[in-house]
Amino acid sequence: MQISASAVKELREISGCGMMDCKNALVACEGNIEKAVDWLREKGLAKAAKKSGRVAAEGIVESYIHMGGKIGVLVEVNCETDFAAKNEEFIALAHDIALQIAASRPTYVRREEVDANEIAHEREVLMAEALNEPKPKPQNIIEKMVEGRIDKYYKDVCLMEQPFVKNPDITIEQLVNEKISKIGEKISIRRFARFEMGEGLQKREDNFAEEVMGQMNK
Repeated sequence: MQISASAVKELREISGCGMMDCKNALVACEGNIEKAVDWLREKGLAKAAKKSGRVAAEGIVESYIHMGGKIGVLVEVNCETDFAAKNEEFIALAHDIALQIAASRPTYVRREEVDANEIAHEREVLMAEALNEPKPKPQNIIEKMVEGRIDKYYKDVCLMEQPFVKNPDITIEQLVNEKISKIGEKISIRRFARFEMGEGLQKREDNFAEEVMGQMNK
């Protein structure tokens, strides 16, 4: 069933749950928003959603330095109270987020931050690629292919949609929601900065995630 972006946005505003969770709920409930809210509650996601309206003004700025100062990350992770900011699970989460940014090179926290012009340009390039493929395809198939690739693009550049480097079965958004349920406060990733130094690092990019993990395990 085709679910519109506006329906996903509406459910997200109501529930406070992640975009993919909202989309899955709407698919499962055939587009019915009220039923989708109940579906999210039944799946245990509403517990995190109930915290969404609160203000997360406390937290920490976590840092991660790799390769003797060649790669550096600063990330601000917010929670509601100073008490929670000192919680070991919260501190470990912030460290894992910094590690994720170092390894997976996101450029945005979430897809709403991606510039519309950037997406328009990416869609234009992908459309040209699809039209130039050796085996011609119908226009509707090409459009679906392009949208699928745009979705993949979001997952590549948006931190919250990336697979967690320590457990690729879950996304960063799911990881954060798990911690919200355990800690009992709203948690949000506000912003980050990633610094990379050295021209020669280009040849290491393919195995960079494995390299970061290797350093962590020493």
